[in-house]
Amino acid sequence: MPSSSSNGVDFLPTPVKIIIAGGFGTGKTTMVGSVSDIPPLTTEEVLTEAGAGIDDLTGVDRKRTTTVALDFGRITISHRHVLYLFGTPGQERFWFMWNDLARGAIGTVVLVDTRRLETSFAAIDFFERRGIPFIVTANCFDGAPRYTVEEIRAALSIPDGVPVMLGDARNRDSSKLALVRLVKHAMATVSRA
Repeated sequence: MPSSSSNGVDFLPTPVKIIIAGGFGTGKTTMVGSVSDIPPLTTEEVLTEAGAGIDDLTGVDRKRTTTVALDFGRITISHRHVLYLFGTPGQERFWFMWNDLARGAIGTVVLVDTRRLETSFAAIDFFERRGIPFIVTANCFDGAPRYTVEEIRAALSIPDGVPVMLGDARNRDSSKLALVRLVKHAMATVSRA
């Protein structure tokens, strides 16, 4: 919605697009929902027999729904700045959508699951190859193995300049911290270019 500046000129807030990406079941929908100012738009569908043999449920066998297109949320920072959050689908059969979702994004939070680190490589590779700034956040699931930031960085071959952190996608403050780190990283990356 338009706002007025001090000189009476109407302007629209500056949109800032952020992607929340990662493998299947890493908590992308949960993260978008935990920080969004609005009820998030989700495209969650019930897992069906059609996905049997296609979607790997190893380590997430209690998962009953999946994102089939995107998640969308919004955070109003001020009357001048609004963050738009886009969560990607995690299954390989929906990766074709990532190019469109990533277009115009300032950066990405790549969520990883320490129970299934191997599901993280595709997302890291995707954003690294396209030169889109990203950070890595290990979503600390209950009962999941605990690793240090250094161990996660080494296991995923994350370059030193890319921030890696531990977090909880269910927790608003934790998710906000990841977004703040991403924005700072993206700004630093742009200023170095």
